Amino acid sequence: MQTAKSTRGLRVKNAAIGWSFVAIAAVMICLFYFYPMIQAFIMSLQSGRGTNLTFVGLENYARLLKDPVFLTTVKNTVIYLIIQVPIMIILALFISVLLNDKTLKFKGFFRTAIFLPCVTSLVAYSVTFKYLFGQDGIVNIMLMKMSLIAEPISWLTDPFWAKITIIAAITWRWTGYNMIFYLSALQNVDHSIYEAAKIDGASPIQTFFKITIPMLKPIILFTSITSTIGTLQLFDEVMNITAGGPGNATMTISQYIYNLSFKYTPDFGYAATVSYAIVILIVIFSIIQFKVAGDKNA
Repeated sequence: MQTAKSTRGLRVKNAAIGWSFVAIAAVMICLFYFYPMIQAFIMSLQSGRGTNLTFVGLENYARLLKDPVFLTTVKNTVIYLIIQVPIMIILALFISVLLNDKTLKFKGFFRTAIFLPCVTSLVAYSVTFKYLFGQDGIVNIMLMKMSLIAEPISWLTDPFWAKITIIAAITWRWTGYNMIFYLSALQNVDHSIYEAAKIDGASPIQTFFKITIPMLKPIILFTSITSTIGTLQLFDEVMNITAGGPGNATMTISQYIYNLSFKYTPDFGYAATVSYAIVILIVIFSIIQFKVAGDKNA
């Protein structure tokens, strides 16, 4: 009897200790995650200058659909998304397969070199790209010396080329980040699978599409969603390379939120509304990606 009571008391004590750790984490999540989300939603139902806000209901959300600047930023952000993310995912996949080759020499050097951009300062590398792609930058100088162009390209002042510059910058920075996920997954694949495919006469291309891609499907879905979220929140590169110009040709949704809050006459209520537009877009694109990937739980 005494032993049963001692065992029960020990279980209660262990459960209490466990729940105390969970409770601390839950309180922190609610305090620093859910509470700000709720406050931001409440603020999105208000409007006014600075902190002098009044309740306006859903007027801010109706205003979004008529706001030409917001619609432009959505178009720009979606362009970055549908062009840059697939390019980056394909590049990361291709590079990871090459670096997973056991016969490749200096693999450590190549892995470090490709991963290094994603640990550099966002501001530093953005400013570097701004100078590289300037009117008299090294990119134009090299292209002219190679006789590929007759006159300098307006990388930062032409709407089309400015978008290309932004896409090149974020691809350079984040390809190595996604490569690490694919490389880690590939190293956990039993090499005998590839050896069996080789014995059966499968070509490298067939092996890639019939074995590598299916086995990396969960990782590809994960990196696609995280890359989508990151692109929809794109801010630093645009702010530091083109400042949203020329005009609003490269401005993203996040930069518009910044302008509404700190650059224009402060309208925190409408800025909160625009931020919830990003949340809605993230949910929509994530569901689409789950459906395309064939996830039955989406």
